[in-house]
Order: sequence, then structure tokens, then C-alpha cells
Amino acid sequence: MREQVEHEARAAHEAVARLTDDGVARALEQAAQLVVERRDAIAAANVADVEAADLNEGALDRLRLDDGRISALAEQLAYLAALPPLDRDEDGWWELANGLRVSVRRIPIGAVGANFEARPNVAVDIAGQLLKSLNGAVLRTGGAALRTVTALVDDVLRPALIAAGLPPEAVGLVRSPNREGARILVSLPHVLPLVILRGSGETTATLAREAAQHGVRTLAHAEGGGVLYAGAAADAAMVEALVEASLDRLGVCNRLNLLLVDRAANVDVLPLLERLGVAVREPERIGHEWANDPERVASVTVRTVDSLDEAVALANSETSGLAAAIVTDDRSAADRFLATYRGTAAFWNATTRFTDGFALTGSPETGINVDCVPGPRGPVTYRDLWLRQYRVAGDGTQRR
Repeated sequence: MREQVEHEARAAHEAVARLTDDGVARALEQAAQLVVERRDAIAAANVADVEAADLNEGALDRLRLDDGRISALAEQLAYLAALPPLDRDEDGWWELANGLRVSVRRIPIGAVGANFEARPNVAVDIAGQLLKSLNGAVLRTGGAALRTVTALVDDVLRPALIAAGLPPEAVGLVRSPNREGARILVSLPHVLPLVILRGSGETTATLAREAAQHGVRTLAHAEGGGVLYAGAAADAAMVEALVEASLDRLGVCNRLNLLLVDRAANVDVLPLLERLGVAVREPERIGHEWANDPERVASVTVRTVDSLDEAVALANSETSGLAAAIVTDDRSAADRFLATYRGTAAFWNATTRFTDGFALTGSPETGINVDCVPGPRGPVTYRDLWLRQYRVAGDGTQRR
């Protein structure tokens, strides 16, 4: 298996030099058409995956591609094709006192690996974003989705690249369901210097540690869970509306996970949760993400807090840092909440379900990075997938 993964990685790495903005745009347009033309083959592969899968209902929902979701893949590819290419010039040229002229250029990373859960649309999300930023991709999905992802790579993405005059090897695939493929993917720093990790917290954390041992950087989307704080001045009807909007899908990372209710708020959320069929879980498990708990996916944690400061402290220290929202009619309270919450997205009178690359930036995402270090954070799109390069021009007379 290692030989196959290394072959895919080296081929993707070598293909990067031939990618162009115009060519990728044509390839993405063609891919959108091929999704429509080959939707029956995609659907058949997905039905086989679903029938063979031994997954809980939340995971099956993420795996399943119905007719509407297949159409959404085509629409997403067409939309991505039409977006402007990445602006390669970060700054214009400037001149130093010694006469040197300097500029900053955004250059491709090269080939990038991606390990993601059994969720076929993620293959198109990640491959599309990487191609749009002129990077190659080597994909590895959970075994439950391998038939569907193989169909998307072999029947859609690679033929689209060929039709655009680009090397099909720019999108590679680990073709084994064996989990060893993920470990190999994070062990090839010379051809895959960066690997995008999406999945359960435990699996992703293990792969991130493995990658670090090999000198491979990771962009990890492991933990999620949205926070909703009903402030002292919250409108009860708005709280109910946002709770309901935040629980429209239970198996996604940005749905409501922790509901904090100010002791002074005139709000009773328990009847609403009961009507929605969502259980209230023990408040001491603040940071536990119920979307990743197959046994209790239809759950939220509810806790009463004494102040905005307590709510923010819990959101900052006890949760993943994905996203948090405040519901309040008090602008000064909202401003203080937005100023002190340190997660990737902060909302006022809006649901954390909008923590999504397409919803916020108009571009699909490779994942949501919650790291507290410099670099792309929050929903990561093609606009983030580059390296900074300083370009310097002199006249041969400059000395240090």
C-alpha cells in the first residue's frame, strides 16, 4: 500500500507545475457537467456504499448522496469555477533604502494530502479548493465511502482535468479502505508537506501526532460544536427560533452543542427541546460534542450561567473554539461578547450553523481549522492555501 500512496503523491506533486488558473477553471466547469451526466453511476456507487455500511444514522446521513445532494455537487463545482482566481500578489513592489525592490507573492504549496470521514461531498470540496489554488490533492476517505469517492475521482475529476488539458494525476486517491493508508499519507513530507485532517477528535489527534513526527504540517478539523448563549436581555421568541435553526441537522459540527442560559433571561428552552426530540444532557460535560456521539447524537448540553463573563469563559476554555453566538437585544452586551470570545466565529442573533466556508465566503471549504496559531483559521478555502514568497530585485551593488 505504501508504494501506491507514494506513487499517487509523487504524481500529484509533479502535476502541480502544469496547473494554471484558466485550465483549472475549465476543469471545474467540465467536472460540474460530468456530475450531471454521470449522476447515475455516482448514485449507484453511493447506494452500494450505504447498503454495505455499518454506521449510525448520523454517519449514514453524511454518507448518503440523494438526488438533491448530487445536484448540489454540480452546482458547487460550477460556482467554484466562476470564482476569481487567487490574487497572487500580496503587496506591490516597495523599495528599500539600499535600492532593493521587494514584493510578496503567494505561491502554491504543492501536493496536499487530505484524510476525511466517510462523507463523499468532502472529496469534491477539498479537491476543488486545492485545484483552485493550483495545488495537487491526494485524497483518502473512510472505507465506507470509498466506492463513491472513487467514482467522483475516476468519472468526474480526472476526466475533467484531461478535458482541460491538465494532468489527471493532479488529483490522487488512496484506493484501499485500510486505515494504514492514513498513516502513510502523513509520513511523506517531501511530496505531501501538508495534510488536511477531518474526522473524529481521537483519530485526527493521533494522525496529527504521527504527522508531527515526520515533519508534516496538518490543518485539522476534528472537534466542533456550536455554543448559543441566551443573554439577560434575550428575546424569548428569537432564542426559540435560533435553537430550532441550530438543530436542523444533528450530525454536523456547527450545530448547537452547548446552550447557555443567563439566570436573568426570561427564557424556557426545555419545552422546545422536548418538542424537537432533543435530549438535555449532563451540564458538567461542557465540551463533549454530541454530534460525534452515535448513542446520543440527538442531544445538547444546557447550563444556567450567572453572567456574560461566565458564558464567555466557558465557551473559551471548555469547548472546541469552533463558534459561539449570543442572543440579546443589548448591543453593549453583544459587543462585549464578540470582543472577548476567542473562537473562529462569533455571532450575534444568528445561528452558528453559518460557520461554513460557502455560507460566509461564497466558497466551499476544506474544513474548519480551530488552531490558535498564525495561519488559516476558521473555514479554510482556496484563498488560504498558499505559501508566502518574498521576491527581491537588485542591481548587483547591494551589500549587507
